[in-house]
Amino acid sequence: MPIPMAIQHASEDFERFLADARDTAGLATRNQTYTMVEGVLRTFRARLSPADAIRFAQVLPPVLRAIFVSDWDLSRPPLPFADRASLTHEAQGLRPHHNFAPETCIGDVAAALRRATDPAALSAVLDTLPPGAAAFWGAPPEDPL
Repeated sequence: MPIPMAIQHASEDFERFLADARDTAGLATRNQTYTMVEGVLRTFRARLSPADAIRFAQVLPPVLRAIFVSDWDLSRPPLPFADRASLTHEAQGLRPHHNFAPETCIGDVAAALRRATDPAALSAVLDTLPPGAAAFWGAPPEDPL
């Protein structure tokens, strides 16, 4: 069997995702963007059981899947979903002296993630996860003009 295309092009796809997330968030560098993405993924993962998290990870591109499960302490019980401000603060807390994630970081990563995944597969898996999961990755609210 040939190597799946998603694996063959994992690095290129990840670089495109990082560029998209960087531009969406208005960040300057890949390193800033990586920390933001990792913080958002860890914040979400902390609210899932291992079985739910693995189901979610299956719809992620390979490099994001690896980031999502890396350095995971499986002994910690899932946290409840909280309000957006609390979740944002948690995502911004990863490596706080090197974290430039904006207040919009969850919505910014969510927008880039929706563009990098199969939208039907993402929606289908979110429908199986605990309440709050779909809202976490939902479309950011429109800015009133």
